[in-house]
Amino acid sequence: MKLTPVQKEILLTLIDLYRKSEGGAIKGEEIAEVINRNPGTVRNQMQFLRSMGLVEGVPGPKGGYKPTAEGYKALDFEKIEKEVEVPIKINDKPFKEISVASISFTDIPDPEKCQASLHVIGNIRKVNIGSIIEVGPTPINKLVIKGKVIARDDIDNVIVIETLEIISVPREKIKDLATVKIKSLPPGISVREAAKILIKEKIRGAPVVRDGMPIGIVSTYDITKAVAQGKENAIVEEMMNKNVVTIDEEAYLFLAIDRMNKENISRLIVVDDKGKVKGIITRTDILARIGKVITFGESYSNR
Repeated sequence: MKLTPVQKEILLTLIDLYRKSEGGAIKGEEIAEVINRNPGTVRNQMQFLRSMGLVEGVPGPKGGYKPTAEGYKALDFEKIEKEVEVPIKINDKPFKEISVASISFTDIPDPEKCQASLHVIGNIRKVNIGSIIEVGPTPINKLVIKGKVIARDDIDNVIVIETLEIISVPREKIKDLATVKIKSLPPGISVREAAKILIKEKIRGAPVVRDGMPIGIVSTYDITKAVAQGKENAIVEEMMNKNVVTIDEEAYLFLAIDRMNKENISRLIVVDDKGKVKGIITRTDILARIGKVITFGESYSNR
């Protein structure tokens, strides 16, 4: 279905206002004010859009117009019942005037550049050429894309960017990446004994466990500190770090990254739904997983 530029503008504005109103009917005067057109022009075009099944009228004092599912399709948008807001920044500042409906990449085989087209709902006229736009993280794959705006199509509401950064976190559960055969420490052993275990196992830290439940964690830093204070014969429970940060084995990888960053730590104790220790996941585990993707890409391109 081919719409005129004016019809596209009106329908696009209706969809944008409808989303912001969280499902309320939109009056023609509201649309006219946004697009700076005569209300009569909007009403005339609405008659056509209604006849094509792209818009429905809502009678009554609080009535107006609502876009139909076909209206979304006409602009290559998908109507989402439970929409999640995806953060957008322009020049490092939050920008809520628009939302990105879809992202498509171009020039992917080109070794010199990679461009992306952002299909947007909302008024893109406030997005200037040369601005730096950042979109994400998206709900599922936690994709973040950042780039420089190099073109703008005000009729189809498309922003073209030269990509600067593309980041995504594998959608995998913690239990699929965690080290499950871990060495735990009983709370009653000495610092000296704990140090011997860490050296023997070639690890930099271990959880302190009582009856299957984590009660603390000991790292090489904790042991070094205890030795410096002349406490190498003290029991582990007295000098362990009692701030145990855990993560459920069914949680996704991005949550582990977020928790490590917020707590400024490099490892998390993995537990089951009863709180019992199932393993451990470290920054090294996460980097190794992400590194597999990069390594595969390089080896594939060198074939």
